[in-house]
Amino acid sequence: MAQTRITDLPTNAEPVRFAPGFGQRFILTVDTEEEFDWTRPIQREGYTLHSIARLARFQEFCEGQGVCPIYLVDYPIASSPMAGELLRGAIAAGRAEVGVQLHPWVNPPFDEEVVEHNTFAGNLPPALEREKFMRLRDAIKANFGTDPLIYRAGRYGVGPNTAGILAEGGIAIDTSVRARFDYSAGGGPNFREFPVTPYWLDRQAGLMELPLTSVYWGLLRQLGPWLYPKMWRVPRLRGALARIGMLERIPLTPEGVTLDEAIRGIDIALDERLPVLVFSFHSPSLAPGFTPYVRSEDDLDALYDWWRGAFAYLAQRGVRPASVAELMAAVELA
Repeated sequence: MAQTRITDLPTNAEPVRFAPGFGQRFILTVDTEEEFDWTRPIQREGYTLHSIARLARFQEFCEGQGVCPIYLVDYPIASSPMAGELLRGAIAAGRAEVGVQLHPWVNPPFDEEVVEHNTFAGNLPPALEREKFMRLRDAIKANFGTDPLIYRAGRYGVGPNTAGILAEGGIAIDTSVRARFDYSAGGGPNFREFPVTPYWLDRQAGLMELPLTSVYWGLLRQLGPWLYPKMWRVPRLRGALARIGMLERIPLTPEGVTLDEAIRGIDIALDERLPVLVFSFHSPSLAPGFTPYVRSEDDLDALYDWWRGAFAYLAQRGVRPASVAELMAAVELA
């Protein structure tokens, strides 16, 4: 089967099928990255790494919940001795996993100008995107002691050459597609009409796409792919339709999504027989003051409460956590 470009709408892509008994599962991905000012243009310098220390508490929390977090790390984290010390043992024991997240603006080689177009790695010249990825992959192996098998482009910025680079680099799962979202206004990809179900990008190379989970909820949810994008000029209308239960887009993340909303999203995803629910959030949210979502210790407590509630509801619905290793073992290749 020919390779599918990640940015191409997969109208004829082959779905990934899992072994009988695998059931419906979920994974927790953590965009593990440096802290920077989200309100200002992206810069190569001036970032901090204070929230790395908070990974220890989060890892302990996940272990207590029976969840194996997947840390998708970028270059500042991959080259941090503290991050390696905190996570290497859990990764070696199978209590955590590590993957790749490419933030090109802080990832050598620094051959490109830092402008918004270039913050999407897939927009870079193929040789530069490849070199940045390979250096990051190698740094991860050196710091965490394992070969990463899962990838997410920073800002979801995949491009026409990304799949080939990932296959060459030994990646088995890309999880850069944020279904139902459009980043084309800034020069990024448009995933508005993409499916949320996993599908093959290159079956021969063993490379699948595992999109982040976002669903439409409400009485008009079947019209969501058509109607929701048409309201981008009138965000108040989107809010009004959500409040009255007509139409709401729900990504599975604690950042900007209430637990009640997430539970509605979980219900829709399960009703639609989605085999794997993909949760995500940013690691700087583990310390107050670094993202818009966690400004205080009370906000941080609420973040942990959100995860407790989500895990409890998933357990109630019979949805067990999974790891990358478990996903790969359950994939039907025949």
